[in-house]
Amino acid sequence: MPELPEVETVRRGLEPALAGRVLSEAVQRRAELRWPLPERFAERLTGRKVSALRRRSKYLLIDLDGGETWIVHLGMSGRLSIHWPDQTETPGVFTHGGPATEAHDHVSVRTDTGTWVVYNDARRFGAMDLWPTDRLAEHKLLAGIGPEPLGNAFSGEVLAAALAGRMTPIKAALLDQKTVAGLGNIYVCEALNRARIHPRRMAGSLSRDRIERLTLAIRETLTEAIAAGGSSLRDYRQADGELGYFQHAFRVYGREGEPCPCSDTKARILRIVQSGRSSFYCSRCQR
Repeated sequence: MPELPEVETVRRGLEPALAGRVLSEAVQRRAELRWPLPERFAERLTGRKVSALRRRSKYLLIDLDGGETWIVHLGMSGRLSIHWPDQTETPGVFTHGGPATEAHDHVSVRTDTGTWVVYNDARRFGAMDLWPTDRLAEHKLLAGIGPEPLGNAFSGEVLAAALAGRMTPIKAALLDQKTVAGLGNIYVCEALNRARIHPRRMAGSLSRDRIERLTLAIRETLTEAIAAGGSSLRDYRQADGELGYFQHAFRVYGREGEPCPCSDTKARILRIVQSGRSSFYCSRCQR
C-alpha cells in the first residue's frame, strides 16, 4: 500500500495539472470503491476550482472552492494518471477528445485546459470522499492522526512523549498512525535500521538519545524516498506513469539473508513476522 513518500510524489506530480484549474467535467463509472462514493459525486466535482493540493498522512487532499475537500486514498492498487491535451495526437490514447477508457478506470476529471486526470483501481481498495475543508480533522479517515514526520510539529521531544510508557514493540508503535502520520511497513523497517534499533525493542524503553536518532532517521528515510519518487513494488506508479526508484536503495526491506550496509562484514539481514507483517533488520547492529 502506498506510504507517505508515494502519496507525496503523486501530489507533486498532480499539481501542474490541477492546481488553480477548474474541473470542467467529471465522470463517475461506478457507485463505490472500497466504500460508496458521495451522493452526486461527479455533479459536485463539476465546475469546482482546485485551490490547493495537500497531503495528510497517506491521504491526498484536493481543496476545492466552495469549502469542500476531495479526499483520495489510493488503497493497494489505486493510481492517478495525467493525460495532457497534447496527447490527442497519440493513436489509441484519446477517443472523442477524452482518454480511452481502460478496465478499472472508475473516476475521471477534465480541467479547463483539456487535461484529464484518471483514477484507476483494479482491486477497488481505494476510497474517495467530499468533506467540508474546515472539518477535515473530524473525518473518520483523518481523525486522531499524529504529527507529520516532515513537519515542524515532529521532533524527538514529541516522539519521546508519544512513546513514553508504551510496552509495545517500537515497530508497532511507529505503524500506529496516532504516533506519527504516514509511516508504513517499508519505511519503518528502513528507519529502524538507520537508527540501529531492533524492531522488537519495547517503545517505552528507548533512551532519549536513541529517540533523537530515530527521529532523524525517519526524516532522512522519507526525504530520500520522496526524492527517488517513492518505491514501486507492485502497482504503484507516479502520476506521469513512471516507477519510483527508492526500492533500489533499500538497506534491509526485502533483503533477507543479504549483508547489512553496516560496517560489520558478518552481519546479515533477518526477517521476522510482527502482527502479520514482515520485519527486516540487521542481526548485529540493531539492538
